[in-house]
Amino acid sequence: MAVQPEGTPCWADAMFSDLEGAKSFYGEVLGWTFGEASSEYGHYTQAYANGKAVAAVVPPMPGQEGQSQWCLYFASPDAVATAARIRESGGEVLMEPMQVGDFGTMCLALEPSGAVFGVWQAGVHEGFEATSVPGAYNWAEVFTRDPDKTDTFLTSVFPYAAKQLEDDGVDFRVFNLGDDTVLGRMRMTDEFPPEIPSYINVYFGVDDCDAAVARATKLGGVLRFGPMGSPFGRFAALSDPQGANFSVIDTTTTEGDRPSFQDV
Repeated sequence: MAVQPEGTPCWADAMFSDLEGAKSFYGEVLGWTFGEASSEYGHYTQAYANGKAVAAVVPPMPGQEGQSQWCLYFASPDAVATAARIRESGGEVLMEPMQVGDFGTMCLALEPSGAVFGVWQAGVHEGFEATSVPGAYNWAEVFTRDPDKTDTFLTSVFPYAAKQLEDDGVDFRVFNLGDDTVLGRMRMTDEFPPEIPSYINVYFGVDDCDAAVARATKLGGVLRFGPMGSPFGRFAALSDPQGANFSVIDTTTTEGDRPSFQDV
C-alpha cells in the first residue's frame, strides 16, 4: 500500500512479556503467521494475514513488563512537526521521534485524556499491507473520559473534520480525512471501572465474529462485550490472556440502518 494521508491509522503493534504466547493466541484467533524476530530492533516480529503485513508483536522494554496493550500509529509526513503539535495541543510526547533504520521514524505520545498512540513517518515500511479483510486492521476508536479535550486535540494535531452521532444517548464522534472516515471517539461511561484509563480500541477483521470469540475465550481471552450486531458489522470486545484489549468484527454481517452524523 502507498504512504497514507496524514492522520490515517497506518500500523499497530503491542508489547507482550510472553511473546510466544501472544503469537500462539493471535495465530489461532486471527489466523496470523509471523516473520522472523529482528534482534537488531528488539526482537520486533511482524504478523501476516494471507502473506500481508498487518501488525507486529514485540517483547516489553525494561520496566514495562506486564503492560500489554495495542498501540495504533497515525501516518505523518514529518514526525518531528507532529510531535511539536502534540505538545502545543496539550498532549505529551513519551518517546521523541526516532529513526528506525530505513523503515521509517516513530514517535509515541499521550493524548490529553491519557490514551497512548504512535506516529509513523514512513520510510521503506509504509504500514499496513492490507486492511479491512479477515485478520487485518479494520477500525479504531478512542475511548476517553474527557471527550472535549480529546476532540480538540485530535483536530489540532491531524487535519480531521469531525462529525457527531445524532443520538442524545450516546456521545460518539467520527473523524474524516476528505470523504474517508478514519477514526471514532467514544465517551467512557460509568460502566467502565475507574481504574481503566483512556485507550484506543483496535478492531481486527474476522470471517465469523462468534467463532473468533469462541476461539479467543477457549485460549484464555476474556469477552468484555458482545458479540453484537450493528449496521457496520457483528463485533465483540475482548482482552487477550496478557490483558491487551482489542475487538473483532465481521463486516459482512450487518444489522439495521447506518446512523446519521452531523458536522461539528
